[in-house]
Amino acid sequence: MKDQRLLHPLRHGAIIGMIHLLPMPGTPRYGGSVQQILDHAMADAEALRSGGIDAMMVENYGDVPFRKSGLEPHTIALMALVAAEVKRTTQLPLGINALRNDPLAALGIAAACGGAMIRVNVHTAAMVTDQGIIEGNARGTIDYRTTLGVAVNVMADVSVKHALPLVPFPIEELAADAAERGLADALIVTGSRTGAGVALEELRRTRGATHAPVFAGSGVTNATIRDILAECDGAIVGSWLKRDGNVAAPVDTERVKRLMEVARQASITLQ
Repeated sequence: MKDQRLLHPLRHGAIIGMIHLLPMPGTPRYGGSVQQILDHAMADAEALRSGGIDAMMVENYGDVPFRKSGLEPHTIALMALVAAEVKRTTQLPLGINALRNDPLAALGIAAACGGAMIRVNVHTAAMVTDQGIIEGNARGTIDYRTTLGVAVNVMADVSVKHALPLVPFPIEELAADAAERGLADALIVTGSRTGAGVALEELRRTRGATHAPVFAGSGVTNATIRDILAECDGAIVGSWLKRDGNVAAPVDTERVKRLMEVARQASITLQ
């Protein structure tokens, strides 16, 4: 029987687990060991795979304070090395998020390692963030994907966490613009901060505004996943899959299994 996890990562009910990289060289909290970064990532990847996750996403989560964009070459190179090893070892669909907002770096990494998708925190519109004002550059991202000639899906945040729109817009308009004018392949709706629950009403409104798949992108837990999947197409899960739900802890295989069991039951019920 074909492993269902090898199907399209943006299909209905797909759950994407986060691999939060330790601080990279050149960042304030770097621990001094590239091997430690790789080992930590691979341990989390194996825990996610063993727990039955559908797909994974590698993110330079430890690199606070984040650059607006323009990741340094050594950061891109190390992320590509980690991503390639994760992909080779797990053989699962893989995504890249280059924080805070470097979709060209993410695309380059995905192209190099056979990634299936990237996450872009600000794809369209302009957002006021803790890095200042970040403007979307959908044309630049889509042009670069065309240049590379790769089938990498663009997952675009709609009113991303740790940010607010520079000018208030209804979430339906932000969603429609990202999908119709920004050509995003999927949309992501989050709560206000990492680990903060997403509002079901915002998922519902976003899904009603576009035909693009909609994913919940923060605060997803074992207790909320059923209700979330009733309002959208899938979820990206980070904090809750860690030991004791602590975002700084390693991924806990048993928590992955528990969440995936509920998610799969919910997906069957909702079909």
